Amino acid sequence: MSARILDGEAFAARIHGETSARVSRCKKRGVVPGLVFIRVGEDPASRAYVSRKEKRAQEVGIASRTLVLPESTPLNTLLKEIDALNTDPKVHGILIQSPLPAALPNDVVYARVSPAKDVDGFHPVNFGKLLLGDASGFLPCTPAGILEILRLGEIPTAGQHAVIVGRGQIVGRPLALLLARKSPGADCTVTLAHSRTANLAALTRQADILVGALGRPLFLKQEHVKPGATVVDVGVNRVNDPSNPRGYRLVGDVDFDSVKAVAGAITPNPGGVGPMTISLLLSNTVRAAEDLHP
Repeated sequence: MSARILDGEAFAARIHGETSARVSRCKKRGVVPGLVFIRVGEDPASRAYVSRKEKRAQEVGIASRTLVLPESTPLNTLLKEIDALNTDPKVHGILIQSPLPAALPNDVVYARVSPAKDVDGFHPVNFGKLLLGDASGFLPCTPAGILEILRLGEIPTAGQHAVIVGRGQIVGRPLALLLARKSPGADCTVTLAHSRTANLAALTRQADILVGALGRPLFLKQEHVKPGATVVDVGVNRVNDPSNPRGYRLVGDVDFDSVKAVAGAITPNPGGVGPMTISLLLSNTVRAAEDLHP
């Protein structure tokens, strides 16, 4: 029996529809939600990601543009650009596309974005609000998107054991906080595992909800999954593929072909978490405009 596919593209389309309606209501009041992407350098993957996000933003009616800076941009120059956007009343959301060049410290750059325009949810103020359960902050887009996948996919969460493999600041840690919250769509018992977890497979086989966010290609296989479990694949990894014109292909952290035979439900990759991340980014941007112009 094959797993039910949790179609992120279809779920994202539903959220985009809701976001588009909210944009229309903003425009009737003379407010055009504005989103600026900052890309430093010409990393091909970053170019593709930003282009995709900008296209989706325009489709729902958000005014978006991309500020492209050379890879050699000094830190002070980048911070001045962020400061200018922080004070621009037409800009409601700012997204710093990662990865940044090695010379630019992520913590300094992300902290420079105004918390009110931090639609990626990376600012320490917004992360602190998440930790405290303060709903006034912006949630990080990928973890929030995963919660929406579970909600729209009608996956039970209350009392379920969720095991997250990966303890990173972008997905693993914030997702653990969200799933453990006392609220609808959460109330999980959460285990946060990682590359040094002993007897990992024995632990993951206890999971009702298993999330792969480790950053290792095809790491989670059938032996890691309890029959009937829900499996969410967050990973985006390049593997060599001479048959591909690009010389590589993108795969997730989950070995989809083996896991789908035992899981109860599973996200595809691509087409699972990625589209939901974008949909929550755009929803956050509109919320930033709504908060500024209630």
